[in-house]
Amino acid sequence: MKIVVTGGTGFTGKALVKRLLDEGNEVVALDYKEGIKTDEIKSWGGEVVIGSVTDKSVVEKAFKGADIIHHLAAAFRELDVPNSYYDEVNVGGTRNALEVAEKVGVKKFIYCSTCGVHGNIEKPPANEEAPINAADYYQQTKYLAEPVVQEYSARGMKCTILRPTALYGPGDKDRFGMIFRRVNKGTFPIFGDGEAFYHPVYVENYVDASLLAQVPGIGDGETYLIGDEDYLSIEELVVKVAESMGVQDTVKIPHYPLLPLRIAGHMTEWACKPFGVAPPIFPRRVDWYRQNRAFDISKAQRELGYKPAVDLKEGILSQRGWSCERAN
Repeated sequence: MKIVVTGGTGFTGKALVKRLLDEGNEVVALDYKEGIKTDEIKSWGGEVVIGSVTDKSVVEKAFKGADIIHHLAAAFRELDVPNSYYDEVNVGGTRNALEVAEKVGVKKFIYCSTCGVHGNIEKPPANEEAPINAADYYQQTKYLAEPVVQEYSARGMKCTILRPTALYGPGDKDRFGMIFRRVNKGTFPIFGDGEAFYHPVYVENYVDASLLAQVPGIGDGETYLIGDEDYLSIEELVVKVAESMGVQDTVKIPHYPLLPLRIAGHMTEWACKPFGVAPPIFPRRVDWYRQNRAFDISKAQRELGYKPAVDLKEGILSQRGWSCERAN
């Protein structure tokens, strides 16, 4: 089959492209800029199309002859751009992808959303019917694209929406990578009580779910939360990372009040934005310490046949190996 992965050179997209190629598919990765990962994908035998999903001519070039589309492309933590940019990419880009997919007659369109559309989970664990309470512009626009997918589904296109929890794995510099770096330095400060829930999903587990969603007649018109079997508190997660590094007896985990950090996050983001500089702290990162993210994945298990193959212990060890290689 010919399969297109938009956002195909990113952390998650690259893992999906690799698996699809390993299974003998013809794979096209569409992404908005060149990079080291571009050459790596080409070395695996994949095709790379450079351009934005906001440019319909680029999308048409990438989608020509495609059987399946995995739509992962999204604006995420972009610097020095207006909020409208998120709308253009995350909502408008999704509509472009759907229009072209319908035109070329794809067999399945799989949209990667985010568990973040639910915001803070008041009564964990939450399922797909939990209230929508997207907290920031990224999450809001990821959700606003979901009704567009459903619109095309109602018109007869086979579509499935996946809402992954917190993706991690080898190549992840931002999520678990941050935890490993801080633990490696000997101190991991926690703002607040550290009891907020965190629900990880190992990247290869998410790839498994994506491939299951490709199966004809499976998941059509449905939405699924995709996570690992278990969720845990922020402090428990830090302890498990420390255990994997053999420093659980020496790493310090001091606690600090959360409110000053929330104020600093907003002020720092506001100060850095005009200069196009990545702020060291920002509201979304501060929310990591206080928002519950804990989900019920039973619908995906029941209807897709999804079963997370890599547990947290194995996933952390895999991440540790990658992080140590990068540090050397």
